[in-house]
Amino acid sequence: MTLIQLRHFATLAKAGSFVKASDLLHITQPALSRSIKSLEEELGQLLFDRVGRRIELTPFGRETLQRAELLIEDAELLRHGGRVLDSKARGRLRLGLSSGPGMMLTTPLMAHFAQHFPEVYIDFVRANTETLTQMLRDRQIDAMVVDIRSLRPAADLRVDHLSEMKGCFMVRQGHPLANRTRIRFDQLQKFPIASTPLSDELARILVERYGEKAHPQVLVKYTSDEIAHLISVTERTDTVLLAIRAAAPALHEVPVYPPLDANARFGHITLAHKSEGLYIPVLRSLMSSVLH
Repeated sequence: MTLIQLRHFATLAKAGSFVKASDLLHITQPALSRSIKSLEEELGQLLFDRVGRRIELTPFGRETLQRAELLIEDAELLRHGGRVLDSKARGRLRLGLSSGPGMMLTTPLMAHFAQHFPEVYIDFVRANTETLTQMLRDRQIDAMVVDIRSLRPAADLRVDHLSEMKGCFMVRQGHPLANRTRIRFDQLQKFPIASTPLSDELARILVERYGEKAHPQVLVKYTSDEIAHLISVTERTDTVLLAIRAAAPALHEVPVYPPLDANARFGHITLAHKSEGLYIPVLRSLMSSVLH
């Protein structure tokens, strides 16, 4: 068994066909077939079921793929382990971002890597915390940045705190609640409320501050993982946005009484038992700087 065979296997599993995989690997289809057959013979079981022109991973193949990807990744880390990052560095980084971090980090990260590491490919994935956590465990992404209040503590996750950011209610300029010095919560409720999915902890804080009527299931009329959509609606209508202040600097903060006094706590999450990727320290440092 060789690392080349494992790469052939992983590429074929993702491509779903010998034609696509051989093109990606820049080898002939017969050569790829021989490589996979030799690997199957050595392992003693089939990795793929051939269904006409299509192929599907067998149960053994799915289990083997997870192990193969770990070996390939470790080999890449070993190969790059002693290399100093410079403008010629190559590689691929897969980063998951929830709504707030995605709003603030995507552009600065793209700009930084475009300027300093132009040969690095970056895949940004936007989703909620639960989806990103599963993708991290499945090794579909290398790291994620989310509000750690919405993250369930687990031994397999490494959490590095990046920043704490103020959350508040916001409205457009010219809104009936704009430029008021003090607003009761019942006055706020006369308008539709929008927010990204809120954590259980924030739901508890809202109920403690303002009563059961403030539970997100009752309070929030418009919910979306994409905060940009919510900001756009708030700018065009009398909707009130509940979000981190830094995500929408053009909006007007509503001085609700009693004050919300709730902050988002953004953290950088990786797998605890996995070797740290080449660009993760760069990411962590840059994200911490941007969020502060």
